[in-house]
Amino acid sequence: MDVMPLLLLVAGSAAVAGAARRTPVPAPLLLVAAGLAVSYLPGVPDYTLDPGVVLPLLLPPLLYTSAVDSSYLDLRAQLRPVALLSVGYVLFATVAVGWVAYLIVPGLPLTAALVLGAVVAPPDAVAATAVARRVGLPSRITTILQGESLLNDATAITAFKVALAAAVGEGATWAGGVREFLVAAVGGVGIGLVLMAPIHWLRTHLHEALLQNTLSLLIPFVAYGVAEQLHASGVLAVVTVALYLGHRAWEVDFATRLQEEAVWKMVAFVLESSVFALIGLQLQFVLKGLGRNQGAAAAWYAIAVFLAVVAVRFVWVYPSAFLPRLLFRGVREREESPTWRGAMVTAWAGMRGVVSLAIAFSIPVTTHDGAPFPQRNLLLFLTFTTVIGTLVVQGLTLPPLIRVLKFPGRDAQAVTLAEANAQAQASRAAERRLEELLTDERNTLPEPLAERLRAVLERRRNAVWERLGQTNPVTGESVDDTYRRLSREMIGVERSVFVRLRDGRYIDDEMLRTLLRRLDLEEAAAYREAA
Repeated sequence: MDVMPLLLLVAGSAAVAGAARRTPVPAPLLLVAAGLAVSYLPGVPDYTLDPGVVLPLLLPPLLYTSAVDSSYLDLRAQLRPVALLSVGYVLFATVAVGWVAYLIVPGLPLTAALVLGAVVAPPDAVAATAVARRVGLPSRITTILQGESLLNDATAITAFKVALAAAVGEGATWAGGVREFLVAAVGGVGIGLVLMAPIHWLRTHLHEALLQNTLSLLIPFVAYGVAEQLHASGVLAVVTVALYLGHRAWEVDFATRLQEEAVWKMVAFVLESSVFALIGLQLQFVLKGLGRNQGAAAAWYAIAVFLAVVAVRFVWVYPSAFLPRLLFRGVREREESPTWRGAMVTAWAGMRGVVSLAIAFSIPVTTHDGAPFPQRNLLLFLTFTTVIGTLVVQGLTLPPLIRVLKFPGRDAQAVTLAEANAQAQASRAAERRLEELLTDERNTLPEPLAERLRAVLERRRNAVWERLGQTNPVTGESVDDTYRRLSREMIGVERSVFVRLRDGRYIDDEMLRTLLRRLDLEEAAAYREAA
């Protein structure tokens, strides 16, 4: 097996992604452009996008790393708009785009057109959420975009399977399609619910960071594989497990959290870079198979499908944002009022990605009776042009659109005040616990070290302190061990207060991660200094 093409892909995509950080252009766009350019160079090997590799090997870790950093509480608060986009919009886009393709492409059966509709229906919001964070979009819009990207792949893959079954002659029906969708959705969530507690228990009972992180790397593949073996949605199984583990991440050992964050950042960077480069590298393969559909006709089909994809999202987003609020009093009471600017950004942030291409490449070459699949190569071409078109047109214009719309930024003073209040409450609780512990003779410490503990709580900074090599006459443990134990007790109290404040919605998950990382570093510093 020649591994050099794979090494070149990873190294080249990482280099381009690194260079993109020095430019205002989003990294996915530069990666796709680089892939397009490289695909025409002589001697470049064929990088065929194999759905048997992309879906089970690349999709689970990408979903996991996005979901584990998401907020379960925020997603639950925005469940209605997320569901309308990830389920309702994907099904609507499948039918609407498929119908447009059926009308404009001569000889394309409606079933094959619906296959195309399902392929291009799910937006890949990785780039959109990255832009949203960079330019400071309101957290509600960012949560909706991120939630949609986590869940819409499951809807699209199920819709694709139903449309494909009809296209190849398996006699699929609407009732059967609805039943398959419900089985896949309920089964995927159910398998995730079954797996999440045992996996979390194992994570909290492994006391070696390397073992815990090895387990962490296996989790998305296990969840996806088990669900797919049982004919359920592997996507929903991964997302369910990841949301639970992310919500309970504070219970895992601090060393694991610090190491896990670095590991998953590296994994996500390599996979995302390689995936977008792969999109560009598919151009040669797609054009070779286009055959008689080349020329002006193919260009017209590509433009029409692209415009349909963009327009259909606007047709769905605006009514789904405002009509439920007008029709249902409960929605008006529970949710904040949407704005036309928020709907505009949500509608425009509909870039497609590698999942669409991977699904398209899984279209079989022949139907059940041995006949060629109707215009398969044209469907691949239209998928490719739609992905490239949305990444280039919408990806390049989304940041300036957000700036033109002038969204109100987050109130920095309010955020700082919330963080200060949270830190003050946690520090006071830890100080009370420290004084209780110091009254016990088993926790006797030289006064400089006790003052050091108090100073850490008050100022969150390191100070020079003298380490005395004494042992406690009651417990026999060294001063270092006592210091580490008491430091862990105080940090544990602060950590529980932060989680309680998060659960009570006084602070959000992003702030919780910031505060927990600060404590993790403090705990790591205490262990390093004592050693």
